Amino acid sequence: MAHLGLVTLLVREYDEAIDFYVGDLGFELMEDTARPDGSRWVVVRPAGARETALVLARPSSDEQRARVGDQTGGRVGLFLHTEDFARDHSRMAAAGVRFLEEPRHEVYGSVAVFVDLYGNRWDLIQPRSTE
Repeated sequence: MAHLGLVTLLVREYDEAIDFYVGDLGFELMEDTARPDGSRWVVVRPAGARETALVLARPSSDEQRARVGDQTGGRVGLFLHTEDFARDHSRMAAAGVRFLEEPRHEVYGSVAVFVDLYGNRWDLIQPRSTE
């Protein structure tokens, strides 16, 4: 198996999620296709990414609605890698992305935890070069 292709993320509404992920985080909208059941197939990915992308999915049950914003039990569950931490942290903060901490410089790289518009925790991380 070569890579993980898609990861589903539950969102309240498609358009607000697209606005956040594309507008605030700088992701690319790869697909937004209406489906016969009234749902949409919405796929976004970090600009320039070629492998893993997110399927933004509106919940279809009360159980799924209860998971929006807490899909990993309050833990960081998504890790957004960058090659220029300072640039992307600054751009995201200017776009209104809420960071829960100041940037940290750890042995494994530079990192700061942020939340998406629903409260899911993410790491913005520039891994330390191993070269």
